[in-house]
Amino acid sequence: MYASHRIDLANRRHDGIEVTLWWSPADDEVSVEVLHLASESTFELVVDRSRALDAFYHPFAYAARSRPEVLELAA
Repeated sequence: MYASHRIDLANRRHDGIEVTLWWSPADDEVSVEVLHLASESTFELVVDRSRALDAFYHPFAYAARSRPEVLELAA
């Protein structure tokens, strides 16, 4: 999932949560990384390009549908 070079397309921070939208040019993959600042727990979701902004603005809802096990890290 982690490419050698990724481009930060968008970043936001609110209420102790930091969300970053990444693009990897090497494999043309888009992902959303979520960091809980207080606990330093993190998870990352590879997302379909057509849903990238949805996942960026609503990462927990997106995770609940695609990978619910990662939500335990953010609790």
